[in-house]
Amino acid sequence: MNDADGRLQDRLGYAFNDPELLAQALTHRSCGAHNNERLEFLGDAILNFVVAELLYRGEPDAHEGRLTRLRAHLVRRETLAAVAGELNVGEALRLGPGELKSGGRSRDSILADAFEAIVGAIYLDAGLPVCAGILETLYGDRLARAAGEMGLKDAKTRLQESLQGRGRALPQYTVVNLDGAPHNQSFTVACQVDGIADPVTGFGTSRRKAEQDAATRALEILDGDA
Repeated sequence: MNDADGRLQDRLGYAFNDPELLAQALTHRSCGAHNNERLEFLGDAILNFVVAELLYRGEPDAHEGRLTRLRAHLVRRETLAAVAGELNVGEALRLGPGELKSGGRSRDSILADAFEAIVGAIYLDAGLPVCAGILETLYGDRLARAAGEMGLKDAKTRLQESLQGRGRALPQYTVVNLDGAPHNQSFTVACQVDGIADPVTGFGTSRRKAEQDAATRALEILDGDA
């Protein structure tokens, strides 16, 4: 293991039990047959799974389409290359002479592939729980920022903006029913919307979820009237 590998492990917050796994993850195909492509394949699958789980836990009100778009944003080449850049992966890359001359250490595609390979290497070295914990730390507030970066807004925000754009009053939400024990409640919310004659009803296991459901239904009605 060279000094660059050691510094990278410090930045990762993880020391490999098998340093050869890290060395392979950092070896580009321009260096020969023993390169990082197989680890990249593995790491890609693990990244998609771990990011999906993080989004599932962190976005409890999001529907499948929104979760899919968020995951795609978080595992796209540009995002992976940005994370690799923060880790200064380029410093430790093993590249062939041609790639070295052409600036391969800073190329997004090479950095993204290397990051995926590193994820695969950590998984093989330590297992999924450790790998997932490292990824959660590395992604940090990217998970929280993803929706804003993509311009994805929740239903309540979109409803408010839609009404403001039409010069109408803001929606009013009222809890009209609450059922169940404290640990298993069901909320019913009525949303009064300027331009819709009757209150729009939403349901959910929390007030927030019920309000989001009502806002979604109201948007569907408004969009149908547009």
